[in-house]
Amino acid sequence: MLNQTVKKVVKQNFIYVSILSASAALLLSACGSEQIATAKEVTEAKEVLPEVAVLTVHTQSVPVRTELPGRVAALRVSEVRPQVSGIIQKRLFTEGSDVKAGDLLYQINPDSYQAKAEQAEADLALEKAALVNLRVIAERYARLLDSKTVTQQEYELSQANYQQGLARVRLKEAALKTAQIDLQRTQIRAAIAGRIGRSNVTEGALVSADQIASLARIQQLDPIHVDIVQSSQQLTQLRRRLGSGSLKPGLSAVHLVLEDGQAYSEAGTLKLTEMAVDADAGAVTLRSQFANPEKLLIPGMYVRASVAQGVESEVILVPQQAVRYDEKNQASALVVNKQQQVEVRVLELAGSQGNQWIARSGLQSGERVIVEGALKAAPGAKVRPTEWKAAAMPDPADSPARTAKE
Repeated sequence: MLNQTVKKVVKQNFIYVSILSASAALLLSACGSEQIATAKEVTEAKEVLPEVAVLTVHTQSVPVRTELPGRVAALRVSEVRPQVSGIIQKRLFTEGSDVKAGDLLYQINPDSYQAKAEQAEADLALEKAALVNLRVIAERYARLLDSKTVTQQEYELSQANYQQGLARVRLKEAALKTAQIDLQRTQIRAAIAGRIGRSNVTEGALVSADQIASLARIQQLDPIHVDIVQSSQQLTQLRRRLGSGSLKPGLSAVHLVLEDGQAYSEAGTLKLTEMAVDADAGAVTLRSQFANPEKLLIPGMYVRASVAQGVESEVILVPQQAVRYDEKNQASALVVNKQQQVEVRVLELAGSQGNQWIARSGLQSGERVIVEGALKAAPGAKVRPTEWKAAAMPDPADSPARTAKE
């Protein structure tokens, strides 16, 4: 009986120990698996590559625009001044209105000029009547000369008197014409069509033919000029590049940015380049012409003009944030090669267009330029490129390109 009890206790202890051993084995196995999984995750984390945003670039032709300061100037300007002296009787226009060529603006009192014209007309009539008598005498003396009734001297004198009479008639005709012109000039008319400004005189004012001050001013505003100033050095470099063929000639289109920072809706054309340099400023004036139907451009207004002065062919546009400069002011960009490694490209820039640089050399068509994440990308390191999406990329045909010299 005792032996059976002992055997039973030993058997129970063996089972308990077996259970404890199995539990310990399972616990150790679980801990080991967890440690292996943690080590694997650390290894995988170490293999994660930095992510960069890249833009695949391509060669294209880009119009090169030079951004220059300019001033608006009227196409034509007429200073209204009197050509005869007198008292202003009427003002016949509304200040600030549009007038046509030939419109009556002022009326000077015409009484004295009317009297002079009538007097000149009477003087002419007297001379014509006297000329009739001289002509009759000259013709009679010519007939009597053959019969020796009059002498040669009397004949020649009659002819001379007739010629003098003709001269006096022409003189009186000229005097009458002058008097009539002065009478017409008492009506001061618009020489050009345009917008007239404020009047500097009122009814009752005395004006004179030789006065310096104008009565009013007329300006033709549609179309209108914009005078642009460019340094002679820039213009010389531009012409050399055009002559060498490195820059292709393009349309002479001009775009404006107004004082409030807004773009002007109408595009202009470049009309002329002055062949003279301002000695003080070292600059040349370029004159452009714009349609101005809304009269938004006003003479004297300051504007920024973007002038298309050529076309850069086979160049690449690079976002400005992708370009960096070293201590020597040398431009460069980072690219991702086919092995997903970072490489440095030294760039030659020809200017800018909107928020992009124009790269003349240093990049090849199809290369991937790092735009975002460059701080995480060291040259030679591997990266994980993703396609960069710009918020708003300017259209190369519409955005002004500026030269690198500006």
